[in-house]
Amino acid sequence: MAETSIEWTDATWNPVAGCTVLSAGCTNCYAMRMAARLEAMGTEKYTGLTRKSGGRAKWTGKIYLDRNSLAIPATWSKPRRVFVNSMSDLFHSDVPVDFIASVWRVMSETPRHTYQILTKRPDRMIDIVPELARLPNVWLGTSVEDSRVLHRIDELRQVPSAIRFISFEPLIGSVAAANLKDIHWAIVGGESGPKSRFMNPVWVNEIEQVCRSAGAAFFFKQWGGRNKKAAGRTLNGRIYDEMPAPSMP
Repeated sequence: MAETSIEWTDATWNPVAGCTVLSAGCTNCYAMRMAARLEAMGTEKYTGLTRKSGGRAKWTGKIYLDRNSLAIPATWSKPRRVFVNSMSDLFHSDVPVDFIASVWRVMSETPRHTYQILTKRPDRMIDIVPELARLPNVWLGTSVEDSRVLHRIDELRQVPSAIRFISFEPLIGSVAAANLKDIHWAIVGGESGPKSRFMNPVWVNEIEQVCRSAGAAFFFKQWGGRNKKAAGRTLNGRIYDEMPAPSMP
């Protein structure tokens, strides 16, 4: 629902808030920390979404459906790329299909915007998306943090979409075996924050080579670390800001 500093998008829109830790990539999720801060500031939408565990905020598993926010994209007159649910996962098991359909309807009614939906649950996408309208302004992606969840790419490949993309962030292990056939875009980034895990430059270069072989656009977001701004986003002496070229399947 706001402008954002995320390099690959223009704005965030959160019709859903809250989530559940699913795999290793969730351990230091920035959205858990942000949700806890927003609750402390008195933002009702985030009440009860996190709890303290080991001195850190963790998702409780509670999901909040913000029906009022469904009207927001229509108020944006200027076309923009919109990251859908930066504070949740639209395909979480507790998000009803009819609510997902409502989000789809909003995206259909605002074709001037490009919507980027990222999930760790592409298996649920397979069941739901084919029953919804196929929209040229909706890009569907999944998060892959290491080789243990490479199966998510195979699942995403089964979902009809104008653009399919992978977010290799936080990248915490080699994914050199990734098959990017029919994947249009890859975003790569290291974990940021006080307990961020190491990202080996070798892993990043592996993904760049896989993208070249598959014809996928390559976007290097950040090295991450405790001070991600200081670490920057230069790879091999240059900035990689490649974006995909949409083409309806």
